[in-house]
Amino acid sequence: MTLFTDPARAIPDGFPGEKMLVLPRPRVREVMSKPGMSHLVVTDCGYFPEARSHGRIRRVPISQAVVIICSKGKGWCSTEEGRFDVHAGQAIILPPHRVHSYGADAHDPWTLWWLHVDGLDIDGFLSYAGMTIEAPVRTLSDMYATVSLVAEVIQWMERDTTDSSLLSAAGAAWHLMALLASDRSSVGGTGAAIEQAANYLRSHANKRVSVTDLAAMAGLSNSHFATLFRSHTGFAVLHFQTQLRMSNAREFLDTTAMSVEEIARAVGYEDSFYFARLFKKVHGQSPSAYRKHDKG
Repeated sequence: MTLFTDPARAIPDGFPGEKMLVLPRPRVREVMSKPGMSHLVVTDCGYFPEARSHGRIRRVPISQAVVIICSKGKGWCSTEEGRFDVHAGQAIILPPHRVHSYGADAHDPWTLWWLHVDGLDIDGFLSYAGMTIEAPVRTLSDMYATVSLVAEVIQWMERDTTDSSLLSAAGAAWHLMALLASDRSSVGGTGAAIEQAANYLRSHANKRVSVTDLAAMAGLSNSHFATLFRSHTGFAVLHFQTQLRMSNAREFLDTTAMSVEEIARAVGYEDSFYFARLFKKVHGQSPSAYRKHDKG
């Protein structure tokens, strides 16, 4: 398989106005040996504005995950599963230990914010979040927040390579990875429709909403929608809605003097006894006991 069509013309770096920071590999090994720091380490990061002719081909896999945020222009990436177009407002997440390549569009070259991350938790996290070579591109719900976090990583890496700076960079990188994990919609897939359905449930948590209605809005069959929803959120539709209602119920119990019956109705249950049984199943205690329990 051809990972890059014209590697002779591609350049990996050296763009006007770029920033590029590389943690010395002996320092990487030192940090990776420290129990408190080894879960995630930023090894490289940078910013490439209008990176014309930018490209990278890795036939030999590296141990770091590569995260690229395209804030302007266009580009592409390629894995063992094929080639994927990338546009402004999208991110590429390439897992470690897999061959890959990527490059700028010839006519509208991308502007990139990027980092490499290593650590004990990376493989498991990427797998759980669905960040795989089969779906390496995600559309960002908030590009500004995402770019700000990469900029924060760069700021800490520019400061120095002390443990405190590297921990701060890792903290921003974890926040970034969490945001990317929550943006579950991959290009060409149905993730966006499922996330819209989840948002609909969030805004209508106290209303009766059926799987049939949600599937119809997404343009999917009931069974296909239910399978995708569980894969996307980690919950079945009913369980997801129950968790939303219980979250609202906890807030009412913590912040108001409303009775259990009033709270049950407010969160979508006409039967307060059923609500109380369900609350106890979720929390291990009744609503009244929860209200009396010290919190905070």
